[in-house]
Amino acid sequence: MNYKYGIGVMSKNIVDECINFSNTYNYNLTLIPSRRQVDFDGGYVNGWTTETFSKYVKARTNNILLKRDHGGPNQGLHEDDGLISFKNDCLYFDAIHIDPWKVVKTFRDGCELTKKLIEYCYSINNKIIFEVGTEEAIIKYESNQFEMLILYLQSNLKSEHYNQIKYGVIQSGTALKESKNIGSYNKSRLIDMVNICKKYDLISKEHNGDYLSIELINEKFSYGLNSINIAPEFGQIETKFYLKEIKNTHLFEEFFNICYNSKKWEKWVDESFDPFKHKEELINICGHYVLNYSEFITKIKNNVRLDIDEVIKYNINNKLKELYGIK
Repeated sequence: MNYKYGIGVMSKNIVDECINFSNTYNYNLTLIPSRRQVDFDGGYVNGWTTETFSKYVKARTNNILLKRDHGGPNQGLHEDDGLISFKNDCLYFDAIHIDPWKVVKTFRDGCELTKKLIEYCYSINNKIIFEVGTEEAIIKYESNQFEMLILYLQSNLKSEHYNQIKYGVIQSGTALKESKNIGSYNKSRLIDMVNICKKYDLISKEHNGDYLSIELINEKFSYGLNSINIAPEFGQIETKFYLKEIKNTHLFEEFFNICYNSKKWEKWVDESFDPFKHKEELINICGHYVLNYSEFITKIKNNVRLDIDEVIKYNINNKLKELYGIK
C-alpha cells in the first residue's frame, strides 16, 4: 500500500480536493478523520457521520483509504469506552488507528488494551486493517518500548488478528502547539523505529507532520519512513484565506468572536496565551473548527466572495502538489 500522506479531515473543501487530486493524478491518499471531526453520531466537519462520510468519499474515488485516526476511549467529545465508535468504523472504514493511550496508567496497560480492542474490532470485521502506537503528545516511548508493544501483540493475539496490523506509529520528535511544530527532530530515533517496523514488516507512520519543510519530510522518507500525517496545516490553509479576505473589515472581529466563544483554541495554547492580544493567532489555531457553524456561514461565508470555496480548494491543491513534487 503506497499511501505516503494521511490528510486530516478538517473541512469539506479539504475532502473534496483530496478526492479531486487523487483522481486527477492517480495518487493514493489516506483521509484520517478524528472522532471529533467525524463519528458515529456526527462531528464538526460538514455534520458527517462515519457512515455518510464513508459513502460520500467512496462514491467519488477508489484511490483513498479511510482510516480512523486516534480511535479509542475518550477520543471523542465525551468520555466513553470508544466501542460504539469502533463498531461503526469497522463497518464503514478501511483501517483503524487503535489508540487507547489517553486512558491507561502504564505502558503494559496500553499494550493489553490495544490487544483487547483489536480483538473487538476483528470480531466485527475480519478485513479491517490496524495501526498501533500513538504520538508523543499522548505518550512518549522509545524504540525499545515500541518493539515491546509489537512483541506483546505478536505473542498474545491470534495470528489472524495480529496479521491485520499493518501500521506502526513511530516517534521522532514532532509536536504541535499554536500553529507550529515545536518538536525537536531526532534522526536516530526515527531510524531506530523505522528499522523496527521493517523488522516486523509494518508500514512506518509518523503523526503531526504539520508545518515541516518539504526538505525535512523528504529526508525522513529517505531514511525509510513510509507515511506521515498532516492535519491542522490543511485546515489553516482555509482559515488563512478567510483572514486574507476579511482582515481589514468588521468581519474580522466577527470571526474572532466566533472562534473565541467556541473554546476550540484552548487545548492548543498554554496559560500565558492572551487571546485578546493575539486575535489573529487564535483564529489561525481554531478557525477550521467553526466552518460548519451556522453563525460562521451567515456572518462570514455569506458575506465574502462567491467563489471562495473554489479558491480555497485551489490552494489546497497547491499544497498537495508541493508534497508530491508536482510542478
